Amino acid sequence: MQYEILKYTILKSVKPFLKIAIMALNRDFKETVNARIQRDTAFATALLDEAIYLFLNGEPETARLILRELVNATIGFEQLAIKTSKPSKSLHRMLSAKGNPTMDNLTAIFDVLRKTLNVDIKVKTVARS
Repeated sequence: MQYEILKYTILKSVKPFLKIAIMALNRDFKETVNARIQRDTAFATALLDEAIYLFLNGEPETARLILRELVNATIGFEQLAIKTSKPSKSLHRMLSAKGNPTMDNLTAIFDVLRKTLNVDIKVKTVARS
């Protein structure tokens, strides 16, 4: 079964769907996400934004899996390894569901993805309602 990825404007409202879909990545889903990331830079940027949001709000497992898909569809792990000076296998482990990247490694990964997508990352705190 193929999944249609929802547009960024409603991405945050479908976190339960996104989490289930990312956790149970089947081949069709991976191919669909990969193709969408490659053809739609706004979607790729939205996924990067979502990964950052999830990291900062206590859902690192899902965030790492989103980052893994972004890396696979954009720069690839071999190029990421070169740009971060980290072994490709280590990067694969860091961005797995059970990965445990350091803040330095996460910063390096975010920096490479930011440059690859040609975006800036800005974080803003807001009061809870």
